[in-house]
Amino acid sequence: MAPPARPTDPRATLREVLPEGADSHLPQPNSSTMKYRILIADDEVDILEFIRYNLQREGYEVYTAENGAEALRLAREHHPHLILLDRMMPVMDGAQTCRAIRQEPELKQTMVVFLSALGEEEEQLKGFDAGADDYMVKPFDFRELNARIKALLKRNTNIATEQPEELKYADLTINLKRKEVWRNGVMIKLSPKEYNLLLYLTENAERVISRTEIAEKVWNTHFDTGTNFIDVYINYLRKKVDKEFEIKLIHTRPGIGFIFTDKP
Repeated sequence: MAPPARPTDPRATLREVLPEGADSHLPQPNSSTMKYRILIADDEVDILEFIRYNLQREGYEVYTAENGAEALRLAREHHPHLILLDRMMPVMDGAQTCRAIRQEPELKQTMVVFLSALGEEEEQLKGFDAGADDYMVKPFDFRELNARIKALLKRNTNIATEQPEELKYADLTINLKRKEVWRNGVMIKLSPKEYNLLLYLTENAERVISRTEIAEKVWNTHFDTGTNFIDVYINYLRKKVDKEFEIKLIHTRPGIGFIFTDKP
């Protein structure tokens, strides 16, 4: 019998998603995914099993939790490369869990993606503020989730294996291994998304970068001209990176985008 077609609706029933004996028909892990561990935390069992089944079909090593406290325990035990977190869970919600994960030194390189029915821009900003690397709104297509997972894991691998220990521009220093930011000897505390945005700006210093490019490269999404979340995060960065220093590094080019430079 041919294997079942891959479902794309995360709210599909278990009967539709997981035919009897499905786990015995999982394909062998392929070389591009078998090294990665993914933790899924969601109190909706249908969605949890849907994602687990499909990620295992892709060859990932998958762990599951039904609340935030259990997710934190499993993260400490297994050190996953990426965690998929529901926003609304019992015991510890997704935001609390994400903040706790970001306090764990051994989980500093772990990528976190929120999965939530809370799709408003303000809610997504709260998710990024809690430390998320990405945010997906339910319901979603598994193919898009899988593409985002691959992009995040690839980016994290590149940071860990290809970049030098430090990146410097003017009086700004970014320690790539510890994900620390210093300016003129002063340590600047950033959220993970603020850090990723600053890193991209610094890597592309002296070049005007459009909002569309930032959305695609930093958020792994298409830019919606009806939202201002990129400008919100640019303002966050300015307050932390520029406000207390005489030389400003982040500049707006009206109608075009932004440029990271120490020149006025």
